[in-house]
Amino acid sequence: MRPDHEAPAPETVDALRNLITRSAGFVAFTGAGISTEAGIPDFRSPGGMWTRMDPITFQEFIRSEEARLEDWRRRFVMNEQFDAARPTIAHKALAMLVEEGRMPAIVTQNVDGLHQRSGTEADRVIELHGNATYGHCIDCRRRMELDEIRRHIDAEQSCPVCADCGGLVKAAVVSFGESMPQDAMAKAAAHCREAELILIVGTSLLVQPAASLPCIGRECGARLVIINRQSTQLDEFSEMVLNHSSDSVFAAVYPQLAVANQK
Repeated sequence: MRPDHEAPAPETVDALRNLITRSAGFVAFTGAGISTEAGIPDFRSPGGMWTRMDPITFQEFIRSEEARLEDWRRRFVMNEQFDAARPTIAHKALAMLVEEGRMPAIVTQNVDGLHQRSGTEADRVIELHGNATYGHCIDCRRRMELDEIRRHIDAEQSCPVCADCGGLVKAAVVSFGESMPQDAMAKAAAHCREAELILIVGTSLLVQPAASLPCIGRECGARLVIINRQSTQLDEFSEMVLNHSSDSVFAAVYPQLAVANQK
């Protein structure tokens, strides 16, 4: 077993459990690491999709039908991987904390919808980079489901347009070259400012501007706990750093979820 898959020491588990229990309010900030444990490749890491092919920028999507069709082809491949993945113990632990009223929101950099599939209400998940499991009009934001988009492309060999305003329909993610959603960033920043504790799970904290959010919380007095296999630039400022897989950590903190996950 790899060291990062081994459970933390019992005293570390107890310390984390106590920290979570006595914190009045906290927020989770999640990244690709929590999803790779569910079976979804990290597209940015060595060997990932973005190291094997150039991403299609927002500007390319706008100006080229060929680029739009290629973008959708890639999205359909990605979503087959998303569909095959299953929420992990870590996803379920965070969902449990939200359901118990301990945590008002999960802030995520992921676009796979696994937090929602783990049982977290959609309005409690703040998706900084959008969601790849459906499409939307880039002008009016009208939602369009992937099955409908795929049927249109197969039949017409063209990218669909919005039935309401005629705008282009794109996966509801933030593409390279596209502006971050200001409402999501504002909500996430507000939660981080108000949090007593921020659980940072499965992220290297390198992708900006999202990675600045825990810093905002720290400046307002929040304590940081980092659960990530590799070190991060905020390790030295954190109350606890656990270089373990998120599943091994949350399975140790909440053994009842580990048991239920095996059934």
